[in-house]
Amino acid sequence: MYVVMVSPECAPAAKVGDLADLVLGLSRELDRRGHVVEIILPKYDCIRHDHIRDLHVGWRDLWVPWGGGMVHCTVFHGSMQGRACFFIDPHSPEHFFGRNGYYGFHDDPLRFGFFCKAALEFLRIAGKQPDVIHSYGWQTAMVPVLLHEIYHHQGLGQQRACHTILNFKHQGVVGDGVLAAAGLDRPDYYHHEERMQDAFNPSALNLTKGAIHYADFVTTVSPRYAWEARFTDQGYGLGHSLFRHREQFGGILNGLDYDTWNPQADPAIPCPYHVDDLEAKYGNKKALRERLMLRDDFQPILAYVGRLDPQKGVHLIRHALFHALEHGAQFVLLGASPEAGINEEFSQLKQHLNDNPNCHMELAFNEGLAHLIYAGADMVVAPSLIEPCGHAQMIALRYGAVPVVHSVGGLADTVFDRDYSDKPAELRNGYVFHEPDYQGLESALHRAIGLWYSFPGEFHQLMRNGMRYDYSWRNPAQDYLDIYEHIRHND
Repeated sequence: MYVVMVSPECAPAAKVGDLADLVLGLSRELDRRGHVVEIILPKYDCIRHDHIRDLHVGWRDLWVPWGGGMVHCTVFHGSMQGRACFFIDPHSPEHFFGRNGYYGFHDDPLRFGFFCKAALEFLRIAGKQPDVIHSYGWQTAMVPVLLHEIYHHQGLGQQRACHTILNFKHQGVVGDGVLAAAGLDRPDYYHHEERMQDAFNPSALNLTKGAIHYADFVTTVSPRYAWEARFTDQGYGLGHSLFRHREQFGGILNGLDYDTWNPQADPAIPCPYHVDDLEAKYGNKKALRERLMLRDDFQPILAYVGRLDPQKGVHLIRHALFHALEHGAQFVLLGASPEAGINEEFSQLKQHLNDNPNCHMELAFNEGLAHLIYAGADMVVAPSLIEPCGHAQMIALRYGAVPVVHSVGGLADTVFDRDYSDKPAELRNGYVFHEPDYQGLESALHRAIGLWYSFPGEFHQLMRNGMRYDYSWRNPAQDYLDIYEHIRHND
């Protein structure tokens, strides 16, 4: 099968968040299975050229219809971890991708609307005929719209569209100008409530709603999150559209890169280990304590690794810290916030606890330290209020750190409570709380810390249960292939 992925990100050259890892992981697994995958990205001026091999001009003169005129682009071609990648570089006065940043500009809808148009124009002009065009995030939600309304009539009539929504909170709510610039100049037609009219602002257009309406299939990043988007307020107004298109919507759990996250062969940890040799894990615990100047004592280490933002349950992270310290556990935190107020709050907390030998807070992100924390921690807490998929709990399981999580989104799909799950005992792998409040968190932490102290053999078994799970890209890739095959043969 021939798949073209149109995305604003792909690791390692253009990475902001989990989207970049999704595109890399899925494309790599499809490639391993013998399918042809090509990726189209914007050529940001801040892109990591050191991660791209043999970058060269692949198409010198791509003229893209835009805003009543034509924008001249150059398309660069290179290889990223074995995948063919095309980078679109528009020579426009707006400098769409020449701003030393990926997102956060006032005209982001125009920037990425143009990218969608340019990507499809490139496929048309270059004579490429993929079986499936897979777009990602609100930034490329116009791809299914443009494909259906324009490019199906201009040489791309057999191509099928799959679109993945990462987070329903970010939908791309825009005015008529973006669509008009792209050649979709029938505002009354697109403002229809069953096409692209925004549920909360009838005078605005919703790009993600458009993708739901026009794509042959829409996915999100975990089955539980798909359910939440349809039946709770997590859909942020798109529940009705998802219901109407429920036969073309589903959740597929993101995979984890098992090459990068592998305790048996991780260059960032001093003591490699595996499920049948857990004793070696404790060499990493000792190394973590030495690096962070924690007391070397008979205590479990509870860790949090990730962003500090309201979606992640910041107040619960703080509460977990103090609960751990008050109940015989050490606490390690690695992360920072996009919000200055939260960073300031945790900076003051770090200063307050600076002399505590059982706590260390690193208010930044350090990839190597993250690996050591997962390898050295006994437990990892993930109290997210919203978690479309989540990787922290998957990494924790892979590294034999018992996850303590709020039952939401991908956390609910991957962690099964030791005491209350309906799964067989050998498939239970952590602790889960169902209400995102202090009482629920305390109950789960109390059970986890209590098992560590009172029943170490059973705690070790829980660690092994988690390490035996397979949350690699093997299963998700097959799920996507099944969808691709379905939409290819479904008229």
